[in-house]
Amino acid sequence: MADEIDRANDQAEYFLQMALQRQLRANAKPSAQICEDCDEPIPALRQQLVAGCETCVSCQELRERHA
Repeated sequence: MADEIDRANDQAEYFLQMALQRQLRANAKPSAQICEDCDEPIPALRQQLVAGCETCVSCQELRERHA
């Protein structure tokens, strides 16, 4: 039984690490200056703090609520 739990934990850890790596690769691109959803400017501070952002804060919140 312990072996099954260990395998499940190892698999969960692997999938978590893969998801984190994908997120890091996605954030490697430069931030957008204009929001992809509303076409409003993305504040410079957000562009700097959230590498690779594509949306303004409001549109990102909407995306996360609908996800």
